[in-house]
Amino acid sequence: MPRSLRGRLVAAFIAVALTLLIAVGGTLFVVLRGLHQDSTSAGLGDVASSVIPQVRDAVGTGDLRGTILAVRDELAARDIKVMLIGSDGRLMPIGGSPVGDPIMTSDGIPGDTLRGAVVLDGDRYLYSATVIRRAAAVAPRAVAFLALDRSGALAVADLVRTLPAVAIVILLIAAPLAWLIARGVTRPLDRLAAAAAGLPSGGTAAVPVEGPSEVQALTGTFNAMADELAATRRRESELLANLRHDLRTPLTVISGYATALRDGTAKGANAAKAATAIEEESERLARLVEQIGAVERLRSGDDGPRPEPIDVHAVLAEAAGRFAAQAQAAGVTVVADPIADGDLSLAADRVALDRMLGNLLSNALAVVDHGGTIRLEAGATTLPRDRGATDPAVWLGVIDDGPGFPPGGAAKAFERFWRGDEARAGTGSGLGLAIVRELAMSHGGTVYAENVTPHGARVGVILPRVPATR
Repeated sequence: MPRSLRGRLVAAFIAVALTLLIAVGGTLFVVLRGLHQDSTSAGLGDVASSVIPQVRDAVGTGDLRGTILAVRDELAARDIKVMLIGSDGRLMPIGGSPVGDPIMTSDGIPGDTLRGAVVLDGDRYLYSATVIRRAAAVAPRAVAFLALDRSGALAVADLVRTLPAVAIVILLIAAPLAWLIARGVTRPLDRLAAAAAGLPSGGTAAVPVEGPSEVQALTGTFNAMADELAATRRRESELLANLRHDLRTPLTVISGYATALRDGTAKGANAAKAATAIEEESERLARLVEQIGAVERLRSGDDGPRPEPIDVHAVLAEAAGRFAAQAQAAGVTVVADPIADGDLSLAADRVALDRMLGNLLSNALAVVDHGGTIRLEAGATTLPRDRGATDPAVWLGVIDDGPGFPPGGAAKAFERFWRGDEARAGTGSGLGLAIVRELAMSHGGTVYAENVTPHGARVGVILPRVPATR
């Protein structure tokens, strides 16, 4: 079996062509053999028509034997045998004993003709027999003319002359067809292979969608994969750029103070200040690394949720209380204000929910000016699922009256390291909202972000009442 698809397609067409040639040859053989048999039988019938009048005259004169012998000698040159059919219906050579099985088993009237085939001495003969007496007669009932059945050999000879022409016709039709089909399949596959080979070096050019439907589906999937790979590479580039940005400042501070300590520039109180700065920036780096690891663990499913009954009203109140001191120091008011007074309970991981609300509040505190307000809200909603159905859910949001998102920023708010413009950047790592998204998705929920009027932003999560872990 060829290794290449093109070779296999060509081999398949060759096999089909050979099968077709064999089928055509077999059909032609049957037809030609039948035609030759009919021709031989017709020839024997013609011989019988010309000889039977003599035989009938001989029956009337009583010289049947002599007439048959004369006819036999005359037809021997044409490879035609003449035999009588006895009263038992069996063939009977002139002057000999009956041979073979009966070939005449029914009553016949003089002039009736019988045609068929019989095996004598291992050879197959075609015969044409004419009735000359009724069955009641004791003497021979019919005269048979026999010729060796050469229809098979003649049919093979005809095929030897005919099949080469048939093979050439099949080849002229099958070869271009095989080439066209192989080209139609392998050409887009070759393009796919070339495009796939270029992916490691950064190639992401779309491959034309052509060929059979299966190849088109494969090409479409490849193009989607290439687009996703290009988007992933862009995100990786942005991630590396953001990492360089977030690591540069603490590393610069650590390096500067470490140099000052080494060369003795920082002494006494300055040395303690330098050590404190190094410690703080080291902790900042550790938090950054921990947050990156948290996102990866959530995406891989290593930190799965541990659901427990949650009262949303109580959770919002506790979150507001945890940030009260920080908000008061910044001159910001934090208010827990659920939209509904009814049941807002759900099953969720309490630690994960506190972390989501904490990150949302930290993000809001980083951008709200002195005198601003942050509200924690919640309400009942639904989450869509397959086939248009929905599941009961609860939304939890943090609304601030800060500057809001820049154009297009709301759609990117939950991407890792995205911090929009400096107005909303604050001093965070840009991973807080990314962690919120991963925690929400681990519960089977989703996130949302939007600007509000006249200014500010609403950022939150939608969680199912019963978590659907991914």
